[in-house]
Amino acid sequence: MPHSTQPRTDAPGATSATLPVTDRTRITRAPERQRTDRAELYAILDDALVAHVAIVRDGLPLVLPMGFGRGDDAIYLHGSTGSGIFRAMASGTPISVTVTHLDGLVYARSLFDSSMNYRSAVVFGVPTVVDAADKEEAMRVVSEHLMPGRWDEVRAMTKRELAATLVLRLPLDEASVKVRAHGASESADDGDDRSIWAGVLPLRATAGAPETSELTPAGTPVSAAALAYVARLASVSSGSGSAAG
Repeated sequence: MPHSTQPRTDAPGATSATLPVTDRTRITRAPERQRTDRAELYAILDDALVAHVAIVRDGLPLVLPMGFGRGDDAIYLHGSTGSGIFRAMASGTPISVTVTHLDGLVYARSLFDSSMNYRSAVVFGVPTVVDAADKEEAMRVVSEHLMPGRWDEVRAMTKRELAATLVLRLPLDEASVKVRAHGASESADDGDDRSIWAGVLPLRATAGAPETSELTPAGTPVSAAALAYVARLASVSSGSGSAAG
């Protein structure tokens, strides 16, 4: 199995600020929506909790949703060492990983011109296995991506848990970013009748009140990490912040 170097958390200047455009990442449909700023790729990944991972297995395409984490210029995926899919991904097989945020429904005066506002990223590459010595740090990256602050609230992972976990690192060397963030368009076929409403319906993710487990003693304070997450999503919903920690 290919193996990676230690997870990176801060490496300024290690990669170009501009994403290279390759045959696989070049956008031909609405090319004006392509973004090549690496920071924009990071922001799209950081605002997401779930990625869809695609692999060809036994000659057939397979796409699975997975939680993930971003550490510097790489995505980290984790699963059981007994998982056939993870073992296949660890064998040097190319994969692609996609993330999409649906930011709004665009209502035009015709269904043909109606659209969606979105931010999307597709990453291509061959993942490598994170070495045992670096696995705990990689898991911290995933934890802090999914549940910021929770790592310091709970016990450390045991050696048995780490041994049962396979962590893969996918570098962000080849990625395509596409964004639509504007209002409705129209065509000559729509005519001059403006009585039909057109516009954008913004969509935002929100969090409900934390629900305490029945295994938790009465009176136990709610996790500060969970409360911070609720507050952050509320800030995003009001338009004053980002979902990323």
